Amino acid sequence: MDDRDLLRYSRHILLDDIGIEGQQKLLDATVLVVGCGGLGAAALPYLAAAGVGSLVIADDDTIDDTNLQRQITFTEADVGRSKAETMAGRLKGINSRVDITALNERLTEQRLTELMQQCDIVLDCCDNFATRQAINRAAVITRTPLVSGAAVRFEGQLAIYRSDLPDSPCYACLFDGDHAEDGACAVFGVFAPLVGIIGTTQASEALKILAGIGQSNHGVLSTYNALTNEWNRFIFERDPNCRVCG
Repeated sequence: MDDRDLLRYSRHILLDDIGIEGQQKLLDATVLVVGCGGLGAAALPYLAAAGVGSLVIADDDTIDDTNLQRQITFTEADVGRSKAETMAGRLKGINSRVDITALNERLTEQRLTELMQQCDIVLDCCDNFATRQAINRAAVITRTPLVSGAAVRFEGQLAIYRSDLPDSPCYACLFDGDHAEDGACAVFGVFAPLVGIIGTTQASEALKILAGIGQSNHGVLSTYNALTNEWNRFIFERDPNCRVCG
């Protein structure tokens, strides 16, 4: 960490829980973010600004007019462009020292596993159930901490899965593949600020894990209702019969 870093991250370093040691952990970290839409557009700028050393971002989609209502990292001039590549440019503008790999592709489970072997944590910011399950399976295989978020209508949810810790449940323990269904915002709609609330909370939880601070919230499903401005927490345990981690 040079003098420029010490100045840039001084507001982190002033926090006793982070300090120079915690900030250095962020600078040394590599984070995979799957999805550069509503959740990713909220989480990624904070990860870059906070000094995460390397970001791997993946999304095979392009920006369209319907995204602009909530994906505030993008502008009208970006319509038709790759989300991952456009996001990479925005993040470089926020923090030129962050190493950014933009993947304009839909990641298979094998590809996810390969990437997670090189990463310290993964954020699930995607918008479909099949990809969430693939991310979870790869996280269990590689024992990579997973911060998962979702948002539809006026309701959001957040959960942390720590396959690197003993007896921590995985995504499939909570959402069985035979019964869970997608709640796509393209079908049901989504309240614009909701993705910001969930996405920035994902960034917060990821930074805490990387820096080794705060309370570990794995095994807890947190839900947020934007109409009532209330959070609820539901504790769940590892399923010994889980098809993924059991």
